[in-house]
Amino acid sequence: MSQGQIDDQIAQYAQKCNQLIEEVGRVLVGQEAMVTRLLVGLLTGGHVLLEGVPGLAKTLAVRSMADAIHTGFSRIQFTPDMLPADVIGTEVFNPKDATYSVKKGPIFSNLILADEINRAPAKVQSALLEAMQERQATIGRETFPLEEPFLVMATQNPIEQEGTYPLPEAQVDRFMLKALVDYPSLEEERKIVDRMGGGKPVPEVKPIASPQEILEARAVVDKIWVDDKVRDYVVDVVRATRDPSSCGVNGLDGMIETGASPRASIYLLKAGKAHAFLQNRSYATPHDVKSLAPDVLRHRIILTYEAEAEGKTADGLIRTILDNVPVP
Repeated sequence: MSQGQIDDQIAQYAQKCNQLIEEVGRVLVGQEAMVTRLLVGLLTGGHVLLEGVPGLAKTLAVRSMADAIHTGFSRIQFTPDMLPADVIGTEVFNPKDATYSVKKGPIFSNLILADEINRAPAKVQSALLEAMQERQATIGRETFPLEEPFLVMATQNPIEQEGTYPLPEAQVDRFMLKALVDYPSLEEERKIVDRMGGGKPVPEVKPIASPQEILEARAVVDKIWVDDKVRDYVVDVVRATRDPSSCGVNGLDGMIETGASPRASIYLLKAGKAHAFLQNRSYATPHDVKSLAPDVLRHRIILTYEAEAEGKTADGLIRTILDNVPVP
């Protein structure tokens, strides 16, 4: 395929993605960064974790994105009394013929909204691990593949909130992105009040894309060209979370207990390609990598007690790394 044909495909599908963003924007005021992160997850097959206090439209954003894509959607409301079978399903005994039949759970859909995922205990959270990583679920002795596109978009309240359980590190690492959802600006909040508090019906989100178009867009994103120098930059940024001084970053020794794994390098490269695609470019730049590096890395860095005592945050350390790792 010629470069001109690739450019035409990128322009075609990038326009479709921008239409998705505009359609979601008919319901959601502001939060463009959150919507972009959801779209990056869709375009790369990576799962997305949204964290923010209640009332910031996290659930509305995910539901609106699912409505804009004419595909299967399932919402799982996590609660402290849930069981793993409530997520993946279970075997049901039929007394008439003394046999067992499989009853599939809500995980068997395309877009999964795991609402308030950190309100369920660890056993239920871990039930998602196989589905998120292997794209399959095991019920009894049978293993069932999950239909593509398959994507888990989870929301959680901050860990400090009462009645929540910290996510296990193994599960947190399965999420490609962790996006922090902040309060809207003054102007945006006024628009929210006018739109949602005026007694008028909320606009319905119309289907803009099909599951097949999302899969085709993923194939186009894979064709985004990444120079070897940009690939080296991705590796340097991730390695700096493990050994800052060897990557030219001073002042962070003793601050990071555990850095990001090679999985973060893979996700960071994919995220950079998706960001370039949304900008209607056929090549990725270091700016694409830097734009999404905090979302890829913030949940993969564990700080030392010394760093926490000094008031350091993962986002602050990531900014230091991005400011000091040489950009090609």
